[in-house]
Amino acid sequence: MAEEAVADAYVTALERWPRDGIPANPGAWITTTARNRAIDRVRRARTLSAKTEAIGRGAAFDEAARAGAVQAATEDEMDPIADDQLRLIFTCCHPALAPEAAVALTLRTLGGLTTPEIARAFLVPEATLAQRLVRAKRKIREAGISYEVPSGERLAERLESVLRVLYLVFNEGYDASEGEALIRRELCAEAIRMARIVVDLLPTEPEAVGLLALMLLTDARRPAREGPGGEMVRLEDQARTRWDAARIAEGSALIERALRMGRVGSYQLQAAIAAVHDEAATAESTDWPQILGLYEVLARVSPSPVVALNRAVALAQVAGPAVGLAAVDALATDPAMADYRFFHAARGDFLRRLARWGEAADAYGRALALGPNGPERAYLERRRSEAAVRGSSG
Repeated sequence: MAEEAVADAYVTALERWPRDGIPANPGAWITTTARNRAIDRVRRARTLSAKTEAIGRGAAFDEAARAGAVQAATEDEMDPIADDQLRLIFTCCHPALAPEAAVALTLRTLGGLTTPEIARAFLVPEATLAQRLVRAKRKIREAGISYEVPSGERLAERLESVLRVLYLVFNEGYDASEGEALIRRELCAEAIRMARIVVDLLPTEPEAVGLLALMLLTDARRPAREGPGGEMVRLEDQARTRWDAARIAEGSALIERALRMGRVGSYQLQAAIAAVHDEAATAESTDWPQILGLYEVLARVSPSPVVALNRAVALAQVAGPAVGLAAVDALATDPAMADYRFFHAARGDFLRRLARWGEAADAYGRALALGPNGPERAYLERRRSEAAVRGSSG
């Protein structure tokens, strides 16, 4: 039915677009037209079935017609989710699927991410992620899970998975896991746009508000994150005058609003950390003890090896690189860290600061072997070369 509806939509486009002009958003036009065609098909089939049954029973046709009219009117009521893409994400994050499987499947089918990119986001081997996708699709097929847009009161039960999807899409946009671009702006913009809609839908959900705040506070630094030639600029080296003050103000207000709701979660804590960074006028004035304290809370609320790694980075800023390196090395036995390029890059930075040049060069080399994006690769190559030269001369 979906294929036939899309085919109908293309035929309609061929008839109308030469006369009326190509719409501003052709993809959305096709989607909406196809959806309307599918609804028409369903209604015609239901009407025919109702009429046939009514005639067969000898029932008065006006009762069937009235019932059909009421049903059609109900179907035409405004859907609580106004955005097509977000509606599909809520639909795919079905509670019958395990959250990790639902998020992975949604990212693959709707989020624009490839299987390798999703595997890196989940810190699992690509083969493992592929198996999850296969199992999720099999469960949908064998269990006959119906994909439907949840009604207003059922939106919240899918919220956690939906927020995870938007979070990972934004992360892939802000720090591309591969390719020649450091930032995929279209993914950042789309994630923020949909996060705004979620907050409008569920304004009393603090984690939804916290995620939007996190995205805005992080994206505010994007203009300064790239140099004139597209090279990566580290946070401590960024020209803070280029940060987006309006986004910082909006994000700060949102995180204050979320925290006042009294249900602290992972996205709110990450947003609070981002706010501390954004409030610092210079890198030297950053309140690292406060950031470390927030990471301590985050490690209790939402423990993960990535949180532990970020905590180690904050710890190094407070207690020195040797302490930070010890905290990072304590994570070395975690399988998730073996192929996580930021783990090896962080080790390289700590070893460089400790003048352990040969080890630093090796750590940067391991990060490079994991195939980062072009600007990050150039940064790591420069660091590795510097460490190798210092090591050979020392």
